[in-house]
Amino acid sequence: MPRKVILGFGISLDGYIARRNGDLDFLVIDKEGEALMAEFFSKIDTTIMGRKTAEATAKLRENGEMPETPGMANYVVSRRWKPGKHEGFEVVSGSLTAFVKKLKRRPGKDIYLGGGGELCRSFLQEDLVDELYIGVGPILLGDGIPGFPGKFPQRDFRLTECKSYSNGSVGLRYERIRSECE
Repeated sequence: MPRKVILGFGISLDGYIARRNGDLDFLVIDKEGEALMAEFFSKIDTTIMGRKTAEATAKLRENGEMPETPGMANYVVSRRWKPGKHEGFEVVSGSLTAFVKKLKRRPGKDIYLGGGGELCRSFLQEDLVDELYIGVGPILLGDGIPGFPGKFPQRDFRLTECKSYSNGSVGLRYERIRSECE
């Protein structure tokens, strides 16, 4: 089975992945959520994220709020950081399409595209997302960092899974619908 690029994040009811200052305090992970995350990441062996998400991830790891991920290849797409190893990640630049095609040719599990924002927009613009996995939390933030910033062409998806959880959140999984000529 070919590797897929899965864009996944937690989001508020009004579409924000973080508060304006980048804080994720509204995303409450309970035992049920931890089990769900463990199951999801058991099918992933590669992560791709932007610089801002990488900085937030590094801070969470330093504080012991996020476990290390041994055996996971972690890539950061950045125009500011120099390519190469950087704080537990490999920084890459250049063509996203060429990079993703190279990753997909390698044997392995699926590829997780973490975070939202500019990198999410770039992946959607270049039609590199095969699946969406969105956790919707039962909260309206009123302001924050949008999960899907605008300025990308329409992309069609098909709902493949919808689960509700005891804390009031909902897990949604969508598969990219592509025409025969794509």
